[in-house]
Amino acid sequence: MAKIPRNFRLLEELEKGEKGIGDGSCSYGLDDGDDIMMSSWNGTIIGPGHTVHENRIYSLKISCGPSYPTTPPDISFLSRINLPCVNALNGKVDPSKLGILGNWRNTNTMENILVELRKEMASPTNRKLPQPPEGSTY
Repeated sequence: MAKIPRNFRLLEELEKGEKGIGDGSCSYGLDDGDDIMMSSWNGTIIGPGHTVHENRIYSLKISCGPSYPTTPPDISFLSRINLPCVNALNGKVDPSKLGILGNWRNTNTMENILVELRKEMASPTNRKLPQPPEGSTY
């Protein structure tokens, strides 16, 4: 299979992100439209219903390094959240604690990561975890 150049792949993801994902519970886009390297992105996850996250809007920072999509992006929550895969001090998602990042494949996308994080919020283990006050940030 031919390797798709990084910028082509990121342009494809940008186009998809701008159109919106599925039911609108997750979205992402470039942090700065003038970022020609397309490295700095932002993401949003709307907390899943019937959980402590319901009606909360979580903001994330996504950093795609020069070797993306061969290596996963760095993901950090800007909104405070209590999840086992998120560092409580700085909001950084620990790749070893989130399957999609720990078992990264170059076919995975930012959309896949956001959807996976939302599934983590809704999992039986995490759905009732006490959360920081709404609106608090790292």
